This record gives sequence, structure tokens and C-alpha cells, in this order.
Amino acid sequence: MVPRALTIAGSDCSGGAGIQADLKTFTVFDVYGMSAITALTAQNTLGVSEIFPVPAEFVRRQIDAVVTDIGVDAAKTGMLANRAIIAAVAAAVREHRIDRLVVDPVIVAQSGASLLEPQARAALRDELLPLAMVATPNAPEAAELLGMSVQTVADLREAARRIVRLGARAALVKGGHLVDGDAVDVLVDGAEIHELRAARIATAHTHGTGCVLSAAITAGLARGRPLIDAVAAAKRFISRAIAAGLAIGKGNGPVNPMAGPEEVDSSESRVDSRSKS
Repeated sequence: MVPRALTIAGSDCSGGAGIQADLKTFTVFDVYGMSAITALTAQNTLGVSEIFPVPAEFVRRQIDAVVTDIGVDAAKTGMLANRAIIAAVAAAVREHRIDRLVVDPVIVAQSGASLLEPQARAALRDELLPLAMVATPNAPEAAELLGMSVQTVADLREAARRIVRLGARAALVKGGHLVDGDAVDVLVDGAEIHELRAARIATAHTHGTGCVLSAAITAGLARGRPLIDAVAAAKRFISRAIAAGLAIGKGNGPVNPMAGPEEVDSSESRVDSRSKS
């Protein structure tokens, strides 16, 4: 049977992020993609101008429809907009026993627009993170969720540990927002700390980076890959997608998921692992 992946996220009408980027990524990884749309956005490469959340009950109906008929091998969440949607998604994940869940805690758009109501952030931390096989915040998102400064690789490690203590089985805290050196992401699971490093790419065309990376991890999990293998492959993939970023629109263009995972040379990134401490 073809691997099946579900994205539970917002729609980006410009195609660079959200469910559009997720479905492109699933296709590149030869995974059958499905979606439960949580919000409509009016946005482009210049920013987000308007958000229209989908009623929470209808988000739940979308999830029920695909899970009860087609089935889901892995799922990911992206933009969830408000507390009611988070509660509906968490209930669906529990009821349908979606085990391979990637939680990408989308809080603020690259342009600075808020994509999650402030009062919903505790619900994301307390209700959804404990259901995650892996959570994938970037440094600012981790700082917002945990109330700590995340400025160094040591901070990435500590933030990942804290997210695991909140209940997630693993946490990948992404260091793309750090200023100096390689692009370093830190994965903490139950036993080890893994530092995933790749050369930092100088480009403004990074719209959708977090969506594409988390979708690539989800696709790997849907194909039955162990978590560290899925994350390492996704890290290589996103480096390729950023390098092939598209200079379209008048602002920050999107990364290019059509770069393809099989074209990526594994020497482009490396994983350093150590025992968890």
C-alpha cells in the first residue's frame, strides 16, 4: 500500500507554505498526501494580510473523513490558529490513535504576522505537544513556548530537553535563526542528543522552510523510517530546497521542495550524536 500522510494546517494561497508546501513535499517523497485545513490565509511573498480560521468542528470532520476511509501512516500539524482547533485536533489524534505525529508549532509567520492566538499557546504546549512523536519548533518558537532565551547551540539542546519533559517523545529545535556558523538543528529523543549540521545558505528565499522540513519528516515516518533517519533525510532535503529557492514575487520567495530528496548528496550535512545527559 502507498504510504499515507496527513497535514493538518493552514492554506497559503501563494503556494509557498502551509498545506500547499506540505502536499508538494509529500509528493516528492512518493507519499500520498491528504489535508485537513485549519485556516485560510490571504498572503504572498510580502506577508499575511488576512486570516480566516475554519470552525473547529469542521476541522475535526476533515480528519475523521480521511482517517476512517483512507487511513493515515503519519500526520503533521502546522498552523492551528486558536484554542478550539487545537482541542479538536488533539481529540482526533487521541481517538484515532495517530502515533506518528509531527507537531510543528507555528506561532508567527516569517513576515511577523501572528498565526496563533496568544491565549492558545498554553493549549499547544499542554494538549498537543504530549501527543507528538517529534515537535519541530525553530528557536523563536521554542523560546516563546518555554519562556527562555534560545540564542546558542547549548540553548537549542536545553530547549529540546525541556520540550521532551513536557511530554513529546522527541524534539527537534531548529537553529536557522541563529546568526553565526553552520545551520545547526538539535534532536533530543529518549536516549541521545543528535546535532544535525549543514552549511548556512545566504538567501532571502526561505518562505515555507519549517513547513517543508516538518512535511519531509512526516513523509519519512509514513514510509516507516526510524525517526533519526527521517530527520536526517529531511535536513538534507531542506538544505537542497533552500539552495534552490525561488525568486518569485516581490518579497521573500519560497524554498523549492521540487528539488527532490534523491538528488541530495548525504555529504551536504552531518549528524553528531551523543548519549542524552
